Amino acid sequence: MIDVRLKTFMTVAEFKNFTRASEILNVTQPAVSQHIRFLEEEYEVKLFNREGKEVKLTEEGEILYKHSKEIQLHYKALEVELKNKNAINRTYKIGASMTIGGYILPAILGKYKRVHSNTKLFLQVSNTSNIIDKLSNGDIDLAIVEGDFERNKFLHKKLKDDELVLAVSKEHQFAKRTEVDLKEVLKGELILREKGSGTRNILEKKLKKLNIINNELTGYMEIGSISAIKSLINTNLGYSILSKETIFNEIESGDIKVVPIKEFKIYREFNFVYIKDHLEDFIEEFYNFYKNIR
Repeated sequence: MIDVRLKTFMTVAEFKNFTRASEILNVTQPAVSQHIRFLEEEYEVKLFNREGKEVKLTEEGEILYKHSKEIQLHYKALEVELKNKNAINRTYKIGASMTIGGYILPAILGKYKRVHSNTKLFLQVSNTSNIIDKLSNGDIDLAIVEGDFERNKFLHKKLKDDELVLAVSKEHQFAKRTEVDLKEVLKGELILREKGSGTRNILEKKLKKLNIINNELTGYMEIGSISAIKSLINTNLGYSILSKETIFNEIESGDIKVVPIKEFKIYREFNFVYIKDHLEDFIEEFYNFYKNIR
């Protein structure tokens, strides 16, 4: 496990407060101060500057924090690999963004489990931003996301392209038209996903690229649940731009219609995202299973 003094340092860095760090770590504040002092004397640098009630990392502190995070990741990877090495039952943690985790991955995991009965896969579902944070912290072994991420920081494999479409109720006025103008869509009852959502980030990025917006996109409502958005669309209380994958059944039943937006299409990638040298054999095997089963 990671050195207790590095763990203390990382906690102070993340919460910017010695007292808060002592509460989280369940140690005394003098013990926290002693750990930080030991590291400063060991490396002959100052790690924090005080700014009012908070502390802020110095440049040297930023360097130590970066390497401490990497050390933490390697320890967590080591723990998983050692526990799985000769175990009969193997366990892996997968994080998925909302579209993939809610509408695509559950069926894949069920099929995988039938073939690999001795492997347990635990799934966490959240927006892309949260899932990537979990991967960075070593809380999950693999992220499967549809949003943007730091491609120079992680290894990644593309799964497929996904189309974002305008989804409206069959009762909405847009449903009677062959196409609608983008400006009309943005001025109406557009329901947006929450901040941090891969879908929202991709949409905002596209609109900024076209110089249609300069800052954050504003809508009629912001909803964090795709199911809730679909319910609002079904009752004609708004419309949204969603992954076509998430409304497949509703399109088939006719409850939701996809209406083309004039001269405007958005595609994004679904990606496997992972840490270098961490469970790459499992990730390669699961990636190939996913690709073949789809």
